[in-house]
Amino acid sequence: MLYFARWKIYAIVLICALGFVLSLPNFLSRETLASLPSWYANTRISLGLDLRGGSHLLLEVDMAAVIRDRVEGVVDGARQQLRQANVGYTAINAGERAVTVQLRDPAQSDDAVKALRSLVNRVGGGALGGGVPDLEIASSGSTVTATLSDVALRDRATQAIEQSIEIVRRRIDETGVNEPIIARQGTDRILVQLPGVEDPDRVKRLLGTTAKMTFRLVDVNADPTTGRAPPGFEILPSAEGGRTQSSYVVRKKIEVDGASLKNAQASTNSQTGEWVVSFEFDSVGSSRFAEITKANVGRPFAIVLDNKVISAPVIREPITGGRGQISGNFTAASANDLAVLLRAGALPAPLKVIEERTVGPDLGADSIRAGLMAVGVGFVMVCIYMIASYGLFGSFACFALLVNIVLTLAALSILNATLTLPGIAGILLGLGLSVDANILINERIREETKKGRGVFASMEAGFSRAYSTIVDSNLTTAIKMALLFIFGTGTIKGFAVTITFGILISMFTATVLVRLMMVTWLRRTRPATLPV
Repeated sequence: MLYFARWKIYAIVLICALGFVLSLPNFLSRETLASLPSWYANTRISLGLDLRGGSHLLLEVDMAAVIRDRVEGVVDGARQQLRQANVGYTAINAGERAVTVQLRDPAQSDDAVKALRSLVNRVGGGALGGGVPDLEIASSGSTVTATLSDVALRDRATQAIEQSIEIVRRRIDETGVNEPIIARQGTDRILVQLPGVEDPDRVKRLLGTTAKMTFRLVDVNADPTTGRAPPGFEILPSAEGGRTQSSYVVRKKIEVDGASLKNAQASTNSQTGEWVVSFEFDSVGSSRFAEITKANVGRPFAIVLDNKVISAPVIREPITGGRGQISGNFTAASANDLAVLLRAGALPAPLKVIEERTVGPDLGADSIRAGLMAVGVGFVMVCIYMIASYGLFGSFACFALLVNIVLTLAALSILNATLTLPGIAGILLGLGLSVDANILINERIREETKKGRGVFASMEAGFSRAYSTIVDSNLTTAIKMALLFIFGTGTIKGFAVTITFGILISMFTATVLVRLMMVTWLRRTRPATLPV
């Protein structure tokens, strides 16, 4: 216990030095960090909302809209498949999760079932294929019903939330927010934390917009003011606030989907000086766009965003380059926001903000000062107690506490962890937990000294007999923190992580680093009695 090989001494010193080096970026200014290598400068702790200020949003995915889109897709597909199979029907009705087809001739029910089976997708099979059908098709007389299965509902919910998280991440990245936290919460919710955001309303608008863009043909012969649209068409309002006309009669069929967009940028029109959004299609979209514009020269072509017509320019000539412009009543900010939405892609369903909190930067700065003061005062008081109680050995414990804090910061920096106010509380509580080990060791040494044992024997017995107690106490605390991390959320997890790092590192600082300092002092001074 009291012998240290030379390589062990070097390893202990190296670990401590490495901890100081890795924790250093947290205390350097931005100007200094800019001159350092990026891999080192980025190794630092991020501040949470309660310390830095910013916005906290809890979003909910509208799962009813996801199911409704699938049901409407089945309705459109059923019309097409039944027409191709020459199966007559009187009505196709869409319910919450089922589509009902009323046939003219009950004898064609088998043909209708066969035609509708082509609309079935298989879900839950993973990369190896297989899976189960997402539609359950049944017939009863002249009625054929296609119902979304429970497996399909769960699969679509999972896909929608995962896709929404990815698109939310893209949109926020486009706005330039540093170190956002985007995580799934529950079955249909997304937690978004944006440190340092000064305009949360803009972010809410970006996240609350579905941004589903389509290109559709306009029926110039129909009058939208009548409130009636011809079969296969619908009336959509204008997003331009009535600058040209308040609504349009557009074809329901989507000629070109916005999912084919490759890029979108805000720019100004060189002739009029107005803000526009320039877009570019991928190869599939370019080919389809060229076909439509060639076949419909002279007709208005509506650009529809979230069921509102942004603009409806007339096709003057075929557009074969796959590039175009969206003009409208744009400002610089609105044009940039639309470009961000189009680049990030459309959400599979609308997102609703069900919880919002905003923390000002001044309040965050006050929290930082209060937290640092608490850690500083706690450290000083613990040191005063340890030195008063155990003298020189108490000062060794104080140095170990300092190293413990540094190594904890280094560990959090390596993980690029986010530090919150409960996290600071965890560091402060970790100081008390880590000094317990030194108290146990020193008390054991004191007891052995009172029994009349020699200097080396007392120290040997103190470390060996206190070790099992230290391991047991730290292990039970680690188990409790693991449960907090598993079942807790948000800041509770941060609290558990900081305490866990503290107690794990205290096993090194209290039983290894302090022992090295004590043994080094003991071998150099050869005292007759121990200073406890």
